[in-house]
Parts: sequence; C-alpha cells; structure tokens
Amino acid sequence: METETHRPRVALIAHDHKKDDMVRLAREFRDALAGCTLMATGTTGGRLKNEVGLQVECLLSGPMGGDLQIGARLATGEVDAVVFLRDPMTPQPHEPDINALVRACDVHDVPCATNLSSGRMLLRALLGSA
Repeated sequence: METETHRPRVALIAHDHKKDDMVRLAREFRDALAGCTLMATGTTGGRLKNEVGLQVECLLSGPMGGDLQIGARLATGEVDAVVFLRDPMTPQPHEPDINALVRACDVHDVPCATNLSSGRMLLRALLGSA
C-alpha cells in the first residue's frame, strides 16, 4: 500500500527592505523548498518565482491583505511553518495585520521565524537541510 507523503506547507513573507534576504535564503534552500507547497505575499512570491525558480502561490501583497490571507490558512491548518523576514526599523502601515499573523502562529502553535538566522534554523529543522 502506498502512503501519501506530506509536502511541508511553508509561507514566505518579507518586508521591502528584507526581500533581498528572502531571495538569498530561498536560493540557499532551493532544492528543499522545491519539494514544499509554497505560498507568499505578492511581491515576495513574484521574486521567488522569477529569481529563484520556485513554484509559489502568490497571494495579495501584505498591505493589501496578504498577511491576513496567510493567517486565515494558518488558522485552518493549511500552513506548517512561516518565514516572515520583518523589518523592525521601518514602520509598517499594516502593523495590525502583521501582529495578527504572528499571534495566529502562537495561538495555533505554528513555527514562525522573523529574521534570517531563525529562518535558516526553521528551514533546516523542517526540511532536514544542513
């Protein structure tokens, strides 16, 4: 009997000043991420598709509700991990949405990395990469 293997479902989000870091992170873990079901907010997802060659479902941009879309999926068990490269030095107009997403990770016990170092650790743990 063949058993279905679970493809990790990973949400990738990066603030404007962190998008280059997200592209570098995705390149570093490209092979492992290619085996995942990926979703990302608008511009981040587009860059990951175009610059890294990953298959990514692009949702709305963060300020237009993309963070909330990911949060809704997370709340219904459709997200296994979140890598959200936040820019702590730049005020974000959609800060309540950002806080709601991070809170949803805490409420639903979904791992959430918010900087490059924790993103690497989370992806290594989830994907078994060195």
